[in-house]
Amino acid sequence: MTSATKNIIHKLETLPESMVNEVEDFIDFLKAKHSKSFPKSAGEKANVVEEPKSLYGAAKGTILYISDDFNEPLDELKDYM
Repeated sequence: MTSATKNIIHKLETLPESMVNEVEDFIDFLKAKHSKSFPKSAGEKANVVEEPKSLYGAAKGTILYISDDFNEPLDELKDYM
């Protein structure tokens, strides 16, 4: 065990339980963020949180027509212009 690991364990032992839970959550976040660089055991593979896939372009083809006056001011708002 490295001295850094020993120091972290010592500091964890002095924290209240609620803060220890936060530290555990942060460790899980870091592991998920850098999951490509950590080897995974079978138990860890089930607990890994994957980043959501991008939805860029998901609505492609759903808008069939845009009116020619789309950018023109609305009649209801002429009083404010």
